[in-house]
Amino acid sequence: MTAIGTGSTVAVVGTGTMGQGIAQVALVAGHRVRLYDAAPERARQAAEAIGRRLDRLAEKGRIASEERNAARDRLSPAASLAELADAALVVEAILEQLPAKQELFTALEDIVAADCLLATNTSSLSVTAVAGPLRHPGRVVGLHFFNPAPLLPLVEVISGFATDETAATTAYDTAAAWGKTPVRCADTPGFIVNRIARPFYAEALRVYEERVADPATIDAVLRDGSGFRMGPFELTDLIGQDVNEAVTHSVWTSFFQDPKFAPSLAQRRLVEAGLHGRKSGRGWFDYAEGAQRPAPQTAAPCPAPEAVGLHGQPAGPAAVLPELIEEAGIKVTQDRAAGESEGFLRLPGGARLALTDGRPAMSAAHGRCIRFDLSMDYRAATRIALAAPQGTSETDLAEAVGLFQALGKEVSVIEDVPGMIVARTIAMIVDFAVDAAARKVATPDDIDTAMRLGVNYPGGPMEWAERLGARWVWDLLDAMYHHNAGGRYAPSWALRRRADLAGQVL
Repeated sequence: MTAIGTGSTVAVVGTGTMGQGIAQVALVAGHRVRLYDAAPERARQAAEAIGRRLDRLAEKGRIASEERNAARDRLSPAASLAELADAALVVEAILEQLPAKQELFTALEDIVAADCLLATNTSSLSVTAVAGPLRHPGRVVGLHFFNPAPLLPLVEVISGFATDETAATTAYDTAAAWGKTPVRCADTPGFIVNRIARPFYAEALRVYEERVADPATIDAVLRDGSGFRMGPFELTDLIGQDVNEAVTHSVWTSFFQDPKFAPSLAQRRLVEAGLHGRKSGRGWFDYAEGAQRPAPQTAAPCPAPEAVGLHGQPAGPAAVLPELIEEAGIKVTQDRAAGESEGFLRLPGGARLALTDGRPAMSAAHGRCIRFDLSMDYRAATRIALAAPQGTSETDLAEAVGLFQALGKEVSVIEDVPGMIVARTIAMIVDFAVDAAARKVATPDDIDTAMRLGVNYPGGPMEWAERLGARWVWDLLDAMYHHNAGGRYAPSWALRRRADLAGQVL
């Protein structure tokens, strides 16, 4: 372990919500902590706020009174940067503007000791660029905490182009000593979480802009259908539409306007209108007192079919569906002579019911077809989306709806679109993760850890790649790519290599 010892001073520059949170983490870990803010009185006010939070922790029994008192004694505001001269680690948490961060670290370089570690908590700027003007950029590292820092365990430890390995290792070990779960990553736009999470927001916004479904329905399908803690619209309302859109724009710009990272015009208009979410009282949803949250579109009850035919084997997690159907008391008849690679269910009226494969239902080559969306756990899912082409009979659609309702699922019927909602979102996340791993942005294990802990995903995207099969993900994105101009859905060559090496066809 090369962690900075608790006998050393940790300084935090910037005393907003994140700065206070980081200071509290270091304080509870046993360090002396000095707070500095360029705005007069802010450091003193922040120290008082942290003291009150320590009091609440003691009242709740989270820390002993003696620990609280000792922590209070170790915390002090600083009136000038010069008072940080004895710090072994300085963590910067000021505004997200590159010139301001560069100016701060340039000034600190003349104040602190030569072996003092300098860390930036930036979430969207290049660590390499932050360290660029310094005489000794090797001691600058990214320490990206997640808000609220005292509660969320993940810390991304980012090595800039010039960061010394010893500096990165010290930062990693220090975060671990503070009780956090650190992950290592290279200096790439968005790092791990903000890079790989972009499709969770972007695909929902794209589906909305295509008028496939409304925000409440999209949220419900992703939340109730595949186990995400929150839907993308309610989550961006919580984060702040302005904050989320700014990160998206920063990553897109940093990737030279790659269409895979393109921002949403609908979100831009929301930000321009000042509808920033919970903090402004309204975003995608209204948060005024007494306001009613829109309900997701949910199909009316339909009778369950008495029997369905099974042709081939449904792909990936959908392989459990025949078992669930039989458990619901519906007869499943096997058709071993079908000889088709795509598994599907035959409804009593003759229509096919098949997992989305990236093509719209209207493009099915074998007659009437209704698509159902992906779930990573069909047994646990409480909502499933269906899509049918225009002209689908009410009888065919009712049979499909009734079948899933008999399995205990609520059903949302959405417009026919390639990849539907969950499948396109998870496929894009998987592709981003596989591509990041191949480019050595982070290890596969660190990617999965970051996404589970940083954004509460119900699983890691590299784990999803194994469960779904890289070939299935490739085929779905390739089909979407051929139905959407512009390159947004072109699957990465890293995913293709993984699919070819796996040699698996679901």
